[in-house]
Amino acid sequence: MCGASGSWPEAGIPRPGRISPLTGLTAVVAAIVVTTAVGHWSLSLAVLLAAAVATAAARTARRVWSAAALILLPFAASLLLTHGLFFPEGHTVLWAWGPARLTVEGLGFAGAMLLRGAVLVVLLLALSFSIRPADVMALSAKYEVPAQLAFVLCSTLTIAPDISRRAQRIREAQQLRGLHTGTSLPARAASFRALAVPLLLSVMNDAGQRAAALEVRGFGGPAARTSLREVPDSRLQAVFRWTVAAGLPVFLVLWFGPGWGGSAP
Repeated sequence: MCGASGSWPEAGIPRPGRISPLTGLTAVVAAIVVTTAVGHWSLSLAVLLAAAVATAAARTARRVWSAAALILLPFAASLLLTHGLFFPEGHTVLWAWGPARLTVEGLGFAGAMLLRGAVLVVLLLALSFSIRPADVMALSAKYEVPAQLAFVLCSTLTIAPDISRRAQRIREAQQLRGLHTGTSLPARAASFRALAVPLLLSVMNDAGQRAAALEVRGFGGPAARTSLREVPDSRLQAVFRWTVAAGLPVFLVLWFGPGWGGSAP
């Protein structure tokens, strides 16, 4: 979310350098669209490797991939059950038990779907953990985006790192009080309830306080908003954004046009 009540969460957010949030968002959207359109495992894997390098350089790799694992592990399990064991077009049977048949074709389809979903999850999380909420709100004022819409966008993009920071603070407080929170899987499962309840209450309480603070400060008023914050940007980044915005529709038309889409592996 857009920081704690009345303040922006500047502390703890790694600086993304001089890259504008618009440039990052453009690159992420383009990568997701192209990867989904092409639908080949090698391209998805290449994008994930590039994301691993980028998150390591930004020092967000541990948080991004930990959060991605929480989302992708249940997704992988569901793909294995629905496509790996019950794939109707599967012919090369590796293992069978009753109606369930583990086939090479089913595993291949499930793996490709998992890689495609991983690209979506990892890239959005990498963007979420790298942008600064203050930059997003400054850009919304610059381009006259409605305040309510900008706040919803900002909250959506930063909800993952915000919850991660809250969970870390609660975990550290519980450890200081002597609560056992080991790193093993049984210990983590035992401490989940002790962490989830205060985390949920904290998020709900903060949402109420933030709504009151925004109302007092006239956040949704009719007056034009301005910002003194300078968001990093450059002419080269603007050229990149316009090139991607113009080239992406052309790519989709060519890829799905006659004689192109059928060549997709």
